[in-house]
Amino acid sequence: MCTTCGCGAGEVRIDGDDPHHEHGHEHVHPDGTRHSHDHGHDGEHAHDHGHRYAPVHSHAAAHSHAPGVSQKRMVQIEQDILAKNNAYARQNRERLAGRGIFTLNLVSSPGSGKTTLLCKTIEMLKGKSSVAVIEGDQQTSQDAERIRATGAPAIQINTGKGCHLDAHMVGHAMQKLDLPEDSLLMVENVGNLVCPAAFDLGEAHKVVILSVTEGEDKPIKYPDMFRAATLMLLNKCDLLPYLSFKVDAAIEFARRVNPDIEVIQVSATTGQGMDQWLAWIARGAERAVAQKQAAVEAPAGRGAELEARPGVR
Repeated sequence: MCTTCGCGAGEVRIDGDDPHHEHGHEHVHPDGTRHSHDHGHDGEHAHDHGHRYAPVHSHAAAHSHAPGVSQKRMVQIEQDILAKNNAYARQNRERLAGRGIFTLNLVSSPGSGKTTLLCKTIEMLKGKSSVAVIEGDQQTSQDAERIRATGAPAIQINTGKGCHLDAHMVGHAMQKLDLPEDSLLMVENVGNLVCPAAFDLGEAHKVVILSVTEGEDKPIKYPDMFRAATLMLLNKCDLLPYLSFKVDAAIEFARRVNPDIEVIQVSATTGQGMDQWLAWIARGAERAVAQKQAAVEAPAGRGAELEARPGVR
């Protein structure tokens, strides 16, 4: 079971993989020892019981009721898992930054309207920005198919019984997408307001989507997610006249756990707030391109500065 939330084990499948190439999990035994079948982003595989891909989170016996595992050992295992994930996330981030690709990790409860909002966003960005999508769900490729229907490339990751994407999965999926420089990558995470908060994927920002059909107290019930997010999209605002949802309370709760969180009220159905959302994306994409260019120019700038100094050759 997952040391973070207790979700179960299951095969991970990524679009385009050989169907005989199974995507397994790392196993943490009750005594804390590990058994894994792993390969890195470079495609090299460890050979044991066939080819395996090992997500960096654990769905094994290290959980609060595992006999023989102390609380201290469980904490250490979880810290190791997150550290391994963060190392992969750094690789993803460096790769994306080097190409000026602005990457967002969209997180929410199931049914918040993430995919509909994402499809609307892609449609409105046509002719303005190149967009690719990594879709995360436990089963089916329905959301990836909806994305592809808009004309945008999409890779589906099915996590089996896993409750969130991790950086290794995303890095593997990135290899299968032809991501042009200065483009936009959107990662639609598995619907869950718990575990995705803890796993950095290498994104520039987490964007949490809260539907007005949910309770306005979600931010204080699931504070880690709203604390980790840069932006909250308050979605399905066209339904507000028919609901008792308190917008001001939802925003106040979100800012209680994260004073710096930005909020945009949107509706993919009516288009409310979509221009504001696209402007937010555009500003982030411009920063990503500017930072890439600055990194390219920095060594040349330092060299010119040294040459200008007396006695420097």
